[in-house]
Amino acid sequence: MAEPSRPQPYQPGAVSLFFVAKAGVFAAAFWVWLLVLVLRTSSATGLQVLAATGAITTTLVGVVLGARMALQYSAAIRHAETKKLLVDISWNAFAAAGNAESTGKVVPFPTAPGDGERVNQRNGSDRLSVLERGAGERNGARDRSGGSDRRR
Repeated sequence: MAEPSRPQPYQPGAVSLFFVAKAGVFAAAFWVWLLVLVLRTSSATGLQVLAATGAITTTLVGVVLGARMALQYSAAIRHAETKKLLVDISWNAFAAAGNAESTGKVVPFPTAPGDGERVNQRNGSDRLSVLERGAGERNGARDRSGGSDRRR
């Protein structure tokens, strides 16, 4: 039987790549402009400072956007693997629950601890479940029916 086709996980694509490429094109243009200005003139001018600032800024933006895209890509792959693992775990647990007669496939739920397992065990009279208590005990053994001036 062939592996069922699973939907492809989200991976950063055209939009992220567009901005990385755009930043790269602008950075290249600024570096070329700076190179042309440096080769034409001998002293530093305002245009050279502007070209250098643009080149450095767009290069850093391109690097940051490229790193962000790479991180998104690896996170998307990890997320897809985690989802696949969770689906496989839940499916195996569901299938194992159906095969409860066979031992070794189902992990049993923990049972209540034995008598000697807990060090600070309380007496049975200290703890009562809600069902074992009487109506007066549930209300804190207080009589709320009368004797109070407060109106409800």
